[in-house]
Amino acid sequence: MPAVVTSRRRRLSGLLLLTVLLGCATLASIALGSRAIPLPAVFDAVTCPAGFPLSCPADGSAAQVVRELRLPRTGLALVTGLALGMAGALIQGYTRNPLADAGLLGINAGAAFLAALSIHLFALTATTQYIWFAFAGALIAGIVVFGVSSIGGGKASPLSLVLAGAAVTAFLQAMTNIVVLLDQNALNTVRYWVVGDIAGHDAAVFWQVLPFLAVGTASALAAAPGLNLLGLGDDVARGLGVNIARSRALGLAAVVLLAGAATAAVGPLAFLGLIVPHLARSITGPDYRWLLPYSGLLGAITLLIADTAGRLVARPGEIQAGITLAALGAPFFILLVRRRKLVSL
Repeated sequence: MPAVVTSRRRRLSGLLLLTVLLGCATLASIALGSRAIPLPAVFDAVTCPAGFPLSCPADGSAAQVVRELRLPRTGLALVTGLALGMAGALIQGYTRNPLADAGLLGINAGAAFLAALSIHLFALTATTQYIWFAFAGALIAGIVVFGVSSIGGGKASPLSLVLAGAAVTAFLQAMTNIVVLLDQNALNTVRYWVVGDIAGHDAAVFWQVLPFLAVGTASALAAAPGLNLLGLGDDVARGLGVNIARSRALGLAAVVLLAGAATAAVGPLAFLGLIVPHLARSITGPDYRWLLPYSGLLGAITLLIADTAGRLVARPGEIQAGITLAALGAPFFILLVRRRKLVSL
């Protein structure tokens, strides 16, 4: 019992520390960029009412930068990083594949295909317009993968999920290539979207994806106890009273909501859903009741740091967050493959 209490306290302390780090990363994201804004001016811009510059000591242009650009960007990075971190942990657990991320279910390919198709058919130009098509594509791809993997045996096993996801992804990527070759506008938009970036999105995008991310987060946390038992094997979990199909469907629905909404908003951010769960697992162990919150917080911190770093290293321009994450994630991926201890689930 003392060991259990000590472990729980250690994990709670870790969550508190990550929350503090998330707050620091959030402040850095708001204050730093091509134009550095002092923290007092950031505080004034956030707390003073918009439209009353005389009542605030902050400079008007600084307040405008904070309110209209950096606050929406930081909020979007926070929620999408949290979503992709949790989705990565879930998909690794359900597929029993330590090198898996949310793209394994065809979510990225589905979002890209319907986004490109909508741009081609309806001449859409704004993110707030084609984001719904991208999200629908991610949902449809996830449902198709789950349905195809259930054909035959009547259940979506880890191996069948991987195989179905690979097949659906290859097909959708081929369809996307056809669309972008036919339409230069679709090519330009998809080419930018597929890199993965937080910049250029206003607050409307944040509010569009927030309800889906909230439902996905609640579903993920509800699926955690069942996923712990599924890790013991389907037969053991069934003997302990777990409804295998319902538990797996709940978790995969959470993956589709979290990764689908995040990918539709900011594009497929490489390595985030892969490396973050391994970092969290090295702290919490295999218990998904703790692993999911840790993965979410670490995902948000990682994305905020990557986005802020991309703004700082190329002033007055910036490097997209997807490129920064790839540069940070590639060495970790190599380490992940070479070290058996990290790969084990």
